[in-house]
Amino acid sequence: MSSLLSLSRLIDRLNERIGHAFYWLVLVTVLISAANAVVRKAFNYSSNGLLEIQWYFFSAVFLFLAGYTLMRNEHVRIDVISSRLSKRAQTWIDILGTLFFLFPMAILLIWLSWPLFTEAYQRNEVSTNAGGLIIWPARLLVPIGFFLLLLQGISELIKRFAFLKGMIPDPSEKHVAKTAEEELAEEILRARGERAVAEEIVQQAKDRP
Repeated sequence: MSSLLSLSRLIDRLNERIGHAFYWLVLVTVLISAANAVVRKAFNYSSNGLLEIQWYFFSAVFLFLAGYTLMRNEHVRIDVISSRLSKRAQTWIDILGTLFFLFPMAILLIWLSWPLFTEAYQRNEVSTNAGGLIIWPARLLVPIGFFLLLLQGISELIKRFAFLKGMIPDPSEKHVAKTAEEELAEEILRARGERAVAEEIVQQAKDRP
């Protein structure tokens, strides 16, 4: 199991680096979109290439960060039932969901999308829009993105089994650092609580005969 945990940490580091590298594309996409809108309104000029590059970048963010999001346990969960179960039961739900839903879905999409990429690459397919971009880089995003998700699923599966063996803490727990505002609010509440206790002690002292 220790060697499997080493593999899990390696996969986590890979998706961590990819996540940090590619989430900046959100900002880039927003800037391109804003610039395209300004140029279109101010100079009555637009480009299908600029429009399509936004779709490419958005697709890259969505697909390449799927594994990163899974690693951070940030995917949407419907916990109406599982939240009432024990941690072991929740872990088994994660294991079964990974084995019977995540793995088959990711493998199927990789298998179906790869021929589409190879065909577009061999034909050097270009967008049908005037001034559009080549198609194969967008096609390539799909198998790569789901391969990264598949890898992260393997990592999460290893961590769930290690948790059941008592080797690591619960991997489904979110460890989110507190912001400066949250720390300040807690400090204010703590100070108010201490002040209220002090005032109560003084009042009790006054009430004594």
